[in-house]
Amino acid sequence: MKQLNKRQEQILLSLKKLDFLNRDQLQTIHKLGKVRNTNRILKELSPYLESYREEYSTIYYLNAEGRAYINSNKVRRKNPFVNHTIMRNDFYIFAKFPTEWANEVKVSDGITTIYTDTWFKAGGKYHFLEVDSLQKMKENRMKIKNYAALYKAGHLSKHFGYFPKLIWLTTTELRKKQLKELCQDIPCVVYTIEDIK
Repeated sequence: MKQLNKRQEQILLSLKKLDFLNRDQLQTIHKLGKVRNTNRILKELSPYLESYREEYSTIYYLNAEGRAYINSNKVRRKNPFVNHTIMRNDFYIFAKFPTEWANEVKVSDGITTIYTDTWFKAGGKYHFLEVDSLQKMKENRMKIKNYAALYKAGHLSKHFGYFPKLIWLTTTELRKKQLKELCQDIPCVVYTIEDIK
């Protein structure tokens, strides 16, 4: 296995952390310059990456070589939830690349348990991120009910000195309005994907 340079290794590590990234996201995160330069760098990394076209963009993820190079056991495959991940990573960029960023985290106070899409720290405080791309509003309602139960119980507020803000990222203004109404009793902010681009 040939030794990659630091920037190439950083790209592989980003894919390990964020699962799937499109070309524009990689270009932004790693300051790869113009499209032509980005394409050249990603072509050089092709022995370590899988990619496929999705609408107007190319999506990248680690193949077996890439996982072996950076010691990752998590196998990623093209699936219906990739767009959910791409949206989540758009928020990662919007939030200025938080160093503390963990996906699919179990949060529990011993009574109520949730699996938050992302748990991250920004501006010195922790936040929950939920991405609403394909879910039915019924699923979102259930999740919000659990967040409200955590908020009312107060254990997280005692632990952190505040309740971590719930952030929703959704696709349309209508869904934004619905989520805001459902979250009116908890610290929450709702963005559409257009708001953060």
